[in-house]
Amino acid sequence: MLGFNFANDKPLNILALGAHCDDIELGAGGTLLKIFDNYQIGTVKWVIFASNELRKKEATASAKMFLEGIPNAEIIIHSYRDGFLPYLATEVKEAFEAIKQGFVPDVVFTHYRNDRHQDHRLVSDLAWNTWRNNLILEYEIPKYDGDMGIPNVFVPIEGKYIERRNKILWDAFQSQREKHWFDNETFNALPRLRGMESATTYAEAFYGRKIIL
Repeated sequence: MLGFNFANDKPLNILALGAHCDDIELGAGGTLLKIFDNYQIGTVKWVIFASNELRKKEATASAKMFLEGIPNAEIIIHSYRDGFLPYLATEVKEAFEAIKQGFVPDVVFTHYRNDRHQDHRLVSDLAWNTWRNNLILEYEIPKYDGDMGIPNVFVPIEGKYIERRNKILWDAFQSQREKHWFDNETFNALPRLRGMESATTYAEAFYGRKIIL
């Protein structure tokens, strides 16, 4: 497993994968904003698999705000049916292979393998299948399923990144505002808990199943 280039002596190539339109922001948004501020960035690919026309517009707006100032950024938003990714696995696998062509990420952000949502699990499994020689960090998302695990990689996140992430979520995903969970209290809950576990205020946590430094 390739390790992360902590020396910051070359631009980082980053791949962020999300089954749904706000997954990356919720799971790794603070970490990505921090990386973008503190490392040289080569290419960033931001890929979503399930969307509809409205959600696609929102996800594009959100990704553009996250990727502002990054010259080599590509936003790819597919229109597979939400909740049906495992039943479209051949097509989704082909989409993964297309991303892989000519692109070697230094770090891949993807879903937690033991996430109970079927779309999330498929994206995680295909990430490991496609980039087995690259550093993969699996992020977590708070949701109804109650499937939180015990992460082993923690990234302390300054409050300014949490606030910026939250504002982008609120501004971009207007269709989600009526949902009972879509508010700053939920956005802050898991980073605050993971911050407490890592002796800081806020943190995002990941599952690093194979890491060589």
